[in-house]
Amino acid sequence: MSNVEINNEIRLSEHFKLAELCKTSVKTKDGNIPSHVHIENMKRLCGWLEMLREEYNKRYSLPLAPSEGKGDYEQPIIINSGYRSPAVNKAVGGVATSNHLTGCAVDIRVLGMEQLLRYAVILLDISDESQEDFDELLMERNAKGTYWLHFAVRPEGNRRKIRLIAC
Repeated sequence: MSNVEINNEIRLSEHFKLAELCKTSVKTKDGNIPSHVHIENMKRLCGWLEMLREEYNKRYSLPLAPSEGKGDYEQPIIINSGYRSPAVNKAVGGVATSNHLTGCAVDIRVLGMEQLLRYAVILLDISDESQEDFDELLMERNAKGTYWLHFAVRPEGNRRKIRLIAC
């Protein structure tokens, strides 16, 4: 196992830290440490995640009770998986061409099909309005019925691949 750790305070954007995009439960010899190029890719990706967070909260977050006096409640975007080193990617069964290997992809936790669809629609709207493409928007579900959204943005050559994948 590597002695190198990621500084939990390094921010990629206002609401996303490097550590949360590199977290993994898989232990490997070299850890899960990204290069500077991977970090730049994650910063680009986090720009999209910030827009997703802002728009989702604008559309769907409920205000707290007036007696609490704290204003609106902002729901965070929770990352299940982001950057993966080749060893981590192999250990979790990722494909050899995964965008996770370059820091260009995240898997976003969702509370169910409804939130999954809302996130997907918002990301499509952002792409249309900005006229910038993404590489992958994959709505996924495993055999246990857990949903997540896989989202990827490459520096160039984005394919606008949209799929619903169920195991």
